[in-house]
Amino acid sequence: MNALYGWLLLLPAIVLLAAFTHYPAVATLWHSFFSTPKGSRPARFVGLDNYAVMRDDPVFWQSLWNNLWFALGTIPTSIGIALIMALWVNRNLRGRGFLRMAYFTPTVLPMVAVANIWLFFYTPQYGLIAQVMGWFGAPGPNWLGNRETALPALMLVTVWKEAGFFMIFYLAALQTVSPSLREAAMLEGASRWQYFRRILWPLLMPTTLFVLINALINAFRLVDHVVVMTRGGPDNASTLLLYYIYQVGFSFWDTAYAATLTVVLLVVLALTALIKFRWLDRRTHYQ
Repeated sequence: MNALYGWLLLLPAIVLLAAFTHYPAVATLWHSFFSTPKGSRPARFVGLDNYAVMRDDPVFWQSLWNNLWFALGTIPTSIGIALIMALWVNRNLRGRGFLRMAYFTPTVLPMVAVANIWLFFYTPQYGLIAQVMGWFGAPGPNWLGNRETALPALMLVTVWKEAGFFMIFYLAALQTVSPSLREAAMLEGASRWQYFRRILWPLLMPTTLFVLINALINAFRLVDHVVVMTRGGPDNASTLLLYYIYQVGFSFWDTAYAATLTVVLLVVLALTALIKFRWLDRRTHYQ
């Protein structure tokens, strides 16, 4: 009877998880083996043809490569800045509440609003960055119109928005650490760096792993900033995988190929979860 009660309590979560996670994933995989229905022509089974098209699609490989660079550039940077900010505002500082609010404010702003704010910053000639550079006699480049700077410009926006969000988790973790640990380390002659490396950082590893997984997921599901700021340009230099899926599915109306690309995205996220639960968790100390 207790087992029945347990399953009844889990039933709402199981139904929602199956309806909005498992079923869409299986349906996407199924549709990737069919062609796109058009007009009176129904979808037909094509096997691995869509995957063969994807293999020879240069835009797909460009978007995947961009996404990998995007993740590599944003994840460690945002996590590192978040940790530094959390350590800073966890101290007894005058105006600490204001600092915490200032660091967290970008997080509560809508993604589209953030993209439009930074779109003004990056605008050539009369944008904020261009005006500041003009004071020093330096010409302001077209940040979003240059292949070399478009993707790094998007990375900067993402770090600015996400660092404050991750800071909250680190700050909450730091406030659970007993001050007696630091006092004992100082009495033993440990420096601040030794205390952080040998004591504090291992205690923060569960939070780091949680933040890391969220940052990885966010890096592969970003689409708002790309739509508002660059639309994947110039010449697909800032096209990310989810934006390319959006283009294929809703601009080109090739739903079957979009499903095929989505399968790749799901595989990337599944591998991320597998690494987290099978490898990193075993090497993490939980209090």
